[in-house]
Amino acid sequence: MGNTQWYLFDYGMVISNAPILEDWQNLEEATGVHLMAQGSPYWQHRLDFDAGRHTSVEYWSLVTGRHVTDNQTDLLDTLDANQWSHFNLDTLDLLEELSGRGARLALLSNMPAPMVTRFEEASWTSYFQKMYFSSALKLVKPQREIFEFVLRDLGAEPLEVIFVDDAPVNVDAARELGIDARLHQPGIDLQRELVA
Repeated sequence: MGNTQWYLFDYGMVISNAPILEDWQNLEEATGVHLMAQGSPYWQHRLDFDAGRHTSVEYWSLVTGRHVTDNQTDLLDTLDANQWSHFNLDTLDLLEELSGRGARLALLSNMPAPMVTRFEEASWTSYFQKMYFSSALKLVKPQREIFEFVLRDLGAEPLEVIFVDDAPVNVDAARELGIDARLHQPGIDLQRELVA
């Protein structure tokens, strides 16, 4: 750990837990479409939404299969942000501990612009000196370019960064660049892994 300059965290499924069934039901009721399954329209178009290639109106119109108005997207964006707001308290404890020790913390998340706006003032953002969002960068994980941008902006060598993400494809992409990437899965004790 002596060479670590930055801890770089993903958001979804690391800081936040998975949406619960009630969240999906609320979103499905509002859209009239089954969304929870991995191959649903919600996921089919998500990476383009995360990358800033779709506006809210475009994304939710693709998801629902009909034109959606600005007023309707405001509700859908709110429901969407709410379902990704169930926090992993163990991760928050870890962020607090690392922050208290003076560690440098950064965030790298595939996140659409409306969600970024809703989370800007969230209490958990105060842990991070740097935050990188795909929709602002017009790049998404696991693209090599997004990791290269973050390394340049942090002014860090790959091995000086510990990166935590729940997606194996993102972890593999980071490791290809030499980043010390850790796969976070339910049940993994991040506190023990990173702080010990």
